[in-house]
Amino acid sequence: MNAFNFKSAPWVPFQDQAVLEKLRPLTAAELTRHPNPDFKIKIGVNISAVEIADMLLHIALSDRLDQRFTFICGNPCPTTYLPLAAAINSNRINCRNVFPFTMDEWADENGNIAPLTYRSGFSYSFFKYFYEQIDPELRMPRKNIGYPTTENYPHYSDLIDECGGGGCDVIYSGPGWAGHIAFIDPCPELVADYVPGRPRIIKDLNDPYFQQVAQIVTLHPLTIMQNSLHGVFGQSGDLANVPPKAFTIGPRDVLHARRRLEFHGLQTAGTFSSWQRMVSRMITHGPVTPSVPASVYQLMKCELFMEPGIAEPIQVMETAGY
Repeated sequence: MNAFNFKSAPWVPFQDQAVLEKLRPLTAAELTRHPNPDFKIKIGVNISAVEIADMLLHIALSDRLDQRFTFICGNPCPTTYLPLAAAINSNRINCRNVFPFTMDEWADENGNIAPLTYRSGFSYSFFKYFYEQIDPELRMPRKNIGYPTTENYPHYSDLIDECGGGGCDVIYSGPGWAGHIAFIDPCPELVADYVPGRPRIIKDLNDPYFQQVAQIVTLHPLTIMQNSLHGVFGQSGDLANVPPKAFTIGPRDVLHARRRLEFHGLQTAGTFSSWQRMVSRMITHGPVTPSVPASVYQLMKCELFMEPGIAEPIQVMETAGY
């Protein structure tokens, strides 16, 4: 049979077919092995419960020990924040020492960050499904909550460092289709020498990439495609309804975090289909490169939790459609 060889579309961030061919068939057991002993990959069901439990423990300790807990969190996550708020209320945990920072937010073509009233916004979701769900007498003061605005975003990384004593206690994250952390995309603003298909390798944590702070970026097409499938945009592929730019924390904020928890568990509306399955393999076992931003976790101390469905090997499924 004749081989059929082709080049990937020019906008695809990572195109090394030899590497990708090695990644596709990896089994769950192979995925959990990594040369960096501090990069721990764990596969288990209902991994969102791990995130909720971890947050609840730190919030409870901040109350009991009367010490500050600063964390960076992703949004929108109603299924995480609603049960977390319910557990806080049920256990009467006072959140006075809790200082959350949301990691990203939409922006328009001119770099203006979406206001709190934007219903598809991340900060909107955080306030509605977490802050406002906590009993008023238990809530953290509103001033404790860091969220990006058009006015504060140039100083956002410094605000995190100042609040957290050099960095946040924990960053909770999950990858996008382009391999991003928050909206740290493979994009010109974050990778000055970025050329699709020609990844630059990051060798260690002294790389200048990690000096970059929070900023406004132009979103990668994959990020726009991914979010057009999200509930806040109707799960309908409505590409024109997704903003073209966004605010994001920077690689410096990831590096400065004292603890990192990454979660890979997104499947399309609970089905086998998942845009996250391949990028998860690239993040955990591909080259460390700005072309796959979350691959930097391979160089750090990080706990990565993966659902069994994401760990399934990738193969041709001849009779399956979309």
